[in-house]
Amino acid sequence: MPTIGVNKEDFFVALGQRFTTDEFQALCFDYGIELDEDTEDDPSRPPEEKPELKIEVPANRSDLLCFEGLARSLNIFRGKEPAPTYRVLDIPEDRMHHIVVGKETADVRPFVAGAILRGVKFTQASYDSFISLQDKLHQNLARQRTLVAIGTHDLDTLQGPFSYEARTPENIRFAPLNQKQEMDANELMAHLDNGKSCFQPPIRYPVIYDSKGVVCSLPPIINGDHSKITLDTTNIFIELTATDRTKLEIISNSIVTMFVEYCSEPFTVEPVLIKEADGTTRVTPNLTPMRMEMEDVAVAYGFNNLPRSLSNKSATVGKPLPINKLGDIVRLECAMAGWLEVMPLILCSHNENFAWLNRHDDGTTAVKLANPKTVEYQVVRTSLLPGLLKTVRDNKSVRLPLKIFETSDIVLKDDSLERRARNERRWAAAYCGKSSGFEVVHGLLDRILLMLRVKDYFIQEIPDSTFFPGRAAGVYLGKVGEESRRIGEIGVLHPEVLDKFEIRYPVSVLELNLEVFL
Repeated sequence: MPTIGVNKEDFFVALGQRFTTDEFQALCFDYGIELDEDTEDDPSRPPEEKPELKIEVPANRSDLLCFEGLARSLNIFRGKEPAPTYRVLDIPEDRMHHIVVGKETADVRPFVAGAILRGVKFTQASYDSFISLQDKLHQNLARQRTLVAIGTHDLDTLQGPFSYEARTPENIRFAPLNQKQEMDANELMAHLDNGKSCFQPPIRYPVIYDSKGVVCSLPPIINGDHSKITLDTTNIFIELTATDRTKLEIISNSIVTMFVEYCSEPFTVEPVLIKEADGTTRVTPNLTPMRMEMEDVAVAYGFNNLPRSLSNKSATVGKPLPINKLGDIVRLECAMAGWLEVMPLILCSHNENFAWLNRHDDGTTAVKLANPKTVEYQVVRTSLLPGLLKTVRDNKSVRLPLKIFETSDIVLKDDSLERRARNERRWAAAYCGKSSGFEVVHGLLDRILLMLRVKDYFIQEIPDSTFFPGRAAGVYLGKVGEESRRIGEIGVLHPEVLDKFEIRYPVSVLELNLEVFL
């Protein structure tokens, strides 16, 4: 959970009340946050250093990552002030500041948003809080700026309209933040951390210009020095670039709503028009209220205010998700049939997931880690078999036959979803003995499908290089000769597969997709 430090005296002034430690801990508990430390009680704190409250906030509450958001939320929760109504100014599109997006940005950092805060009056404390919030958003939700990068600028030093482009590094020249000397992007990368940066240098760099060719920022690396904000800044231009649209909207709304109270017209933001490369337009930010359910609503309302009567409709009874309940049924039946459950890791090496199973990686199924720390954790598994076979390999001293199973998730690429991947619950079993034991695995399959009350299913021979020729079958739902659906495989593993996993005895396996039974 992220931790935010706030000046104790200023925070109690903002709350309109002084609290004892016990009183404040009780307030935090009621609201779903936690007081981690009160430095006033720390004997090692220098006398000149003002006491701080260090408060842990939930990772999904980006609105609590700064002094302003935390104080505002607690005051609303305590009924001390009404919830603000955030308003995006209704400005004709031809009068809006706009950002023109170049088509080449789609290959490096495809999403961009903007907003303008007018008439801001900073104090040193609010200025520091503004900078601190950006840092915390970058570290947490933005994943070290890889997902989203925020740029904040003194609008009065720039001239719109703005353009968002992607250029080769030698064609980008500017003075970076807190530097007076101009340099191109190659020189900049060599200057920062002795040539090390937060990402590998691409062929093209995303860059934001104003109409006079002034570089506002080189996301996600650094802003330009020309437009840096100071205590005297009154009009703030906020631009955000991202590789994830959802995170872009969350972070954009977070930074805008936290500091819009300092505008000359509080809680009002000036929009920015985004002109996409395909000719479409959109207005940012979008501050339309979101529909929230469950825990966040209960926190806002107050858990202690919820009615306690069991006859009231608010009373609920917890129950497992259908897929988890199904998995538990399969686990229980396998255990009662004498099979042992194993729980391998969901990450494995690329070879274990493909080459060692005599399977080809066409690039459409496996989610790969960008920076794996070890060769054993390169991809998210697309089959349960690697984990089962590594378990067999690592338990050679166990008396044969070895009968093991796993009921867990694999992950598959799915471009139809926003996260571009999906989980799939599967069940797999492996029998290792002095004989192949195919009939034993087949018997387990019959038993499980019987307990799941599946009547119409059959197995049919299939070509599959993971299995011994003539000893591989697909498992199908339906009747032979009619429309059916393949839900898994069963067979005796190929000797090459056994050799790669260093297994000396024959092994029969099965693997099924459990989600088809819901």
